[in-house]
Amino acid sequence: MGKSGLSNLALRTVEPPITWLMGMTLARPKLISLAAGFTDSASLPVRETRALLNGLLGSKREGRKALQYGSTAGDPALRRLTARHVAMLDGAQMTRGGIYDPERMFITSGSQQLLYVLSECLCDPGDIVLVEDPTYFVYLGITQSHGLRCRGIRLESDGIDLAALEAVLERLRTQGELSRVKLLYLVTYYQNPTGLSTAWAKKAEALRLLRHYERMAGHPIYLLEDAAYRELRFFGEDIPSALTVPGGRDRVIYGGTFSKPFATGMRVGFGILPEPLLRVVLRVKGNHDFGTSNLLQQLMRVVLDSGEYQRHMEGLRSRYAIKAKAMVRAMRAHFPEGIEWREPTGGLYVWARLPRRVRTGVNSRLFKSALRHDVLYVPGGLCYAEDAARHRPDHEMRISFGGESVPNLRAGVERLGATLKQVMGR
Repeated sequence: MGKSGLSNLALRTVEPPITWLMGMTLARPKLISLAAGFTDSASLPVRETRALLNGLLGSKREGRKALQYGSTAGDPALRRLTARHVAMLDGAQMTRGGIYDPERMFITSGSQQLLYVLSECLCDPGDIVLVEDPTYFVYLGITQSHGLRCRGIRLESDGIDLAALEAVLERLRTQGELSRVKLLYLVTYYQNPTGLSTAWAKKAEALRLLRHYERMAGHPIYLLEDAAYRELRFFGEDIPSALTVPGGRDRVIYGGTFSKPFATGMRVGFGILPEPLLRVVLRVKGNHDFGTSNLLQQLMRVVLDSGEYQRHMEGLRSRYAIKAKAMVRAMRAHFPEGIEWREPTGGLYVWARLPRRVRTGVNSRLFKSALRHDVLYVPGGLCYAEDAARHRPDHEMRISFGGESVPNLRAGVERLGATLKQVMGR
C-alpha cells in the first residue's frame, strides 16, 4: 500500500474515548449513562439565559458587538470579570500588574483548548509530562496525539504523593531525561476521575520540587493547575489555588471553565499564564481561531455581570449534593461486597475500586455485560497513562452522577450492581 500522505500527528491520533462514550450516550435512548461527564440537564438555565441573550441582542450597539469578531485574547470586560472572580475564590485582591491582572488572562473555547494549545507551545514529540495516576483521560488523548511521554505520580487522599513525585524526577535526572520534562499536570479540585482534591501545602511543595529540578533541566518546568471542577463544591471549604503559592507567579498556569459550572454548551474557558508563555500561546491560538466565539463571550459577560452566575451556582451545588447522595445510597444498596469508593464532596464523579481479579476494561466481560443491561461506565484503565514503570490497573471504574436524573441514577446503579454481582459471582 502507498503512503497516506497524512502527518505523523494525524497518524498517531486515535479516536478519543470521550467521543464514543458521549456518542453511545446520545445514540441509545434507553441507555443510562453513568459514564460521560454531562452536567445536569434539568438545571441548565434556559429561561435566565434566554432573557440575558434577548437583552444583549435587544440593543443594536451591544448586539452588533456580540455578532462581530473579537480579539484573540478575549473580550476585555469578560477577562476583567473572570480575573476578579478567580481572585475572589482565592480570597485575594485583583491589582494592576498582580497575579490576577486581566492582562495575564485569555479566554478559550472551553478549558480543553487551553490544554491543547499549551501542549503545542511547550512540548515536542518525545517530551515528558508528569500526570496524576490516574488522571483526566481526555488530556491523555492530547499527549498521545502529540507523541508525548507521560509519567504517572500516584495519588493519596489529599493529592499527589510528593515522595513519588521526587522519586520520578530524580530517576529522570539519573537517566539523563530531565531536560525533556516540561510540566506537571494536576486536576486539583474534585479530580476527574477520582473526586480527590489537592491540599494547598502539596501544591506549594510540588512547585518547590519543580523549581529545584528545573535548574538541572535547564528550562522552566510549569505546574498546570486544571481547576475545571473547583466551583462544584457542595461540602467543605475551598482550597486556595497554586496562584497563591509564593513564587507561583512565573511557573503556575491556572486553567478554568464556565462550561461545567454554568452550561456545558457555552464552551467558554480561560487561562491565567505567566509571560512570556502567554505571548506565545496567543500566537498559536490566533492560528487556531483568532478568538473564542464573541457571541458566547458577550453572553458570559452579562451572565457574570448580572449576578446570574452566582445565583445559578448556589442552586447547582445543592442539586449535585442531592444527586451524589442518591448515587452513594444506591451503591450501598446494590453493589456487592469488596468494592471500595469514597463519598464525594464535590465534582461529578465517584471512583470505584473492585477486587483486582475483576477486569473493568472495554473488552472485559463486565463492560460488555453492563452494556447489555443498558448501563455505561468509564473503565478505569482509560485514566492511566502509558508508563513502563508500572502495570496499568484494570479493576476500577468512574461513574458519574452529573447528567442523569435521580430516578435514573438509582436504576442505573441497580443495573450495574446486578451486573457486578453476576460477574464477580463467577
